[in-house]
Amino acid sequence: MLESIDLLAPAKVNLNLTVKGRRKDGFHDIESLMVPISIFDRLRISHLEEGDLQFTCSDESLPVGDENLVVRAARLFCESMGMEPRLKISLTKEIPHGAGLGGGSSDAASTLLGLNRLFETELSREALAKMAAELGSDIPFFIYQSAAVIRGRGETVSPQPFTHPLSLLLVKPPFGVPTPWAYGQWKDSQAIPGVPMDPQSFAWGTMQNDLERPVFEKYVLLAQLKTWLLQQSEVKGALMSGSGSTIFAILPERNAGFDLGAKVAQEFGTELWCYLCQTIVLDEPAKARVA
Repeated sequence: MLESIDLLAPAKVNLNLTVKGRRKDGFHDIESLMVPISIFDRLRISHLEEGDLQFTCSDESLPVGDENLVVRAARLFCESMGMEPRLKISLTKEIPHGAGLGGGSSDAASTLLGLNRLFETELSREALAKMAAELGSDIPFFIYQSAAVIRGRGETVSPQPFTHPLSLLLVKPPFGVPTPWAYGQWKDSQAIPGVPMDPQSFAWGTMQNDLERPVFEKYVLLAQLKTWLLQQSEVKGALMSGSGSTIFAILPERNAGFDLGAKVAQEFGTELWCYLCQTIVLDEPAKARVA
């Protein structure tokens, strides 16, 4: 049995997101193409000889008790396996929260994957995904560690090859968007005149996000940011990821992101967070990413 394990928990972007309607359970049925991207939180999980689960996080604004998804994932795994959660888990955050990048969901999924390796329990990916669905809608996606089409409320995951490496500039203002609020406003939201929300076509498919309508109505800066990005000559496409607040720009090459980031700061101020990354292309998505 391993003594400890270090894991990389990747973020994601939604290359498209269609809201189908509200379900009887209060969630919404969606269909979305999601891809992992190369910005990672880091997790270290190790055994404790005695005592209860100990969890620490580098971001002091996040809770460290049972409301944290990592803690909930660890307790659920151990309860399911009939174990006491004698574990020490440390989380180093790089992915901003409230950003539509799935950082918390990825951390929870990576915890389940890591514990499966740490205890050598050899649970199938499907069994882990079922466990993950008890914790949150986006979490099963990260279990499969692959680009995937997500359906239902997010629990139905269809992994698929995504062989189009994309260079992305992530841009996030200093606020988040509550996901339940965004979905709750979707039905009655309207497109904003002059703000581009039409489908954007690429070799791999169409890029569009139905949640831009409700989010842009309230968070006007995000509508302005997307509109401005699409006007830049080096930007091939731009979209809000998930429920926001990150807007990502697709670039012709990685180096174009450095100048674009400087232009974002000049146009919108230095409080915006910018991060240059790529989509992760995996030949064998079933293998875990270990630091």
